[in-house]
Amino acid sequence: MNQIIEKIAETAGFLEEKGFTGASTAIVLGTGLGTFIDRVEVLRQIPYNDIPHFPVSTVESHKGKLSLAKINDKKILIMQGRFHYYEGYSMQQITFPVRVFKKLGVTSLLLSNAAGGMNPEYKKGDLVLLTDHINLQPENPLRGVHDAALGPRFPNMSEPYDIRLNKLFIKTALELSVPLKQGIYVAVPGPNLETRAEYRFLRVIGADMVGMSTVPEVIVANQIGLQCAAVSVITDECDPDNLQPVKIEEIISVAAKADQKLSTVFKMVIEQL
Repeated sequence: MNQIIEKIAETAGFLEEKGFTGASTAIVLGTGLGTFIDRVEVLRQIPYNDIPHFPVSTVESHKGKLSLAKINDKKILIMQGRFHYYEGYSMQQITFPVRVFKKLGVTSLLLSNAAGGMNPEYKKGDLVLLTDHINLQPENPLRGVHDAALGPRFPNMSEPYDIRLNKLFIKTALELSVPLKQGIYVAVPGPNLETRAEYRFLRVIGADMVGMSTVPEVIVANQIGLQCAAVSVITDECDPDNLQPVKIEEIISVAAKADQKLSTVFKMVIEQL
């Protein structure tokens, strides 16, 4: 486990030398969510494959760059693209950047993702604020030999998404007249989409939307004391009684159309942090 701590220190030290310092907020941009970067002043940018110990994003539409940017006088770190369990990475690799952010002085983590909407009230392009989640991924980022330097062994998950941050998202969306629904996200391994029976099962256990990311990062953020908020873009309607085949290109296209709304909300939230 000390090896992970050494890698975190080495990566954070490398980024500090490159000038990636002074940010208190980090953002992870998910599938099809790219225009946020156009709304900020980019100060520095580096591809993931130039960062020691960083995984490399292999998914279409994930650009694979880390940026230091500025909104007004606030510095933020932006991950354009994330890592997924289905890409073959371990949960420790997937969540490694979150631990590096903490080492760099980040206190708030904002995440976005594309998700399938199982709640019949959700339509394509809707934005949904996560209020809770269900983890059905077969691995946990905290599994293995424990080192107290990484945070508590059994972190409390009674409020995985920070209530104060969520209230700020709700208030901001209202002020911008951007509809923002609320719901429970279930994380599955992927990469295949679900069967009719699986959608029925996931709905029965209490989920409003389904995706293949976000939860590992949120678990680690809670362990290390980062405030967390996440927003899903509903990219397809998962009604098992009227299920239509979905192409990944269509999912990316729907996410891209919702991108403008989500980026506007994210920017205004950060201005108020």
